[in-house]
Amino acid sequence: MDITIKNMFDQEPKYWKIKVLITLIVVALVTWSSSAVNFDISSNGRVVASNIVKGIFSPSMDLIFNFTNQGLPYLLLETICIALLGTIVGAIFSIPLAFLSAPNVVNKYIALVFRISIMMIRTIPAFVYGLMFIRVTGPGPFAGLMTMSLTSIGMLSKLFIEAIEDLDQGIIESLDAAGCNTFEKIRYGIIPQLTPSFISTCIYRFDLNLKDAPILGLVGAGGIGAPLSFAMSSYRWHEVGSILLGLIILVLIIEYMSTKIRTKLARG
Repeated sequence: MDITIKNMFDQEPKYWKIKVLITLIVVALVTWSSSAVNFDISSNGRVVASNIVKGIFSPSMDLIFNFTNQGLPYLLLETICIALLGTIVGAIFSIPLAFLSAPNVVNKYIALVFRISIMMIRTIPAFVYGLMFIRVTGPGPFAGLMTMSLTSIGMLSKLFIEAIEDLDQGIIESLDAAGCNTFEKIRYGIIPQLTPSFISTCIYRFDLNLKDAPILGLVGAGGIGAPLSFAMSSYRWHEVGSILLGLIILVLIIEYMSTKIRTKLARG
């Protein structure tokens, strides 16, 4: 038996040459990429980093406890609203797009057309969308909302399509054999299968939107990003520390809550 196993092992194709070649190519690419990166940090950069760290550990209490529309609580609330509404609007448009892009639901050519459309939406970065909508709607939270909605469509539609393609057709066939009509098959066969996956995906997208919203604020699309940029430009590091501290706490709380909800959905 040992001889047979040894013979089978010897007869297996040897891919070590290909593996060595791939490894060398990867090492060469990493080396070439590293040569274009400047790892030197200027003395001014070290000072800025040091001031940011000091600002985080000595935040401005006036900004934290300022409950006007210029204070940290209001700006964080505005950021949450932009991310939340952007996720909801994106999900509303993503659901029909996902069904029209699933080849097990519609004709494969129709699905291909809508898949290409979704890919085109996903190609453009959120920052570019933000600049475009600011030109259309003007600076403010509405531009951020539109940007978050459009960027959410690309990701949500893709993940929704995967969930639709993984539908258990046996359940639908059983309902069909039981004499259920189309509405009943959707109500009892499709919606219960898709709901946990859709909700979990939307929660995950909300997490991403919450982290992207401050970046959009840098271009005037509402939220905490613009005050953060102005504070850094003016070297008001204590205010920078307050904003970053608020963002860190906010993201941690949302991350904890969303993880709990997704775990609950996964376990039923």
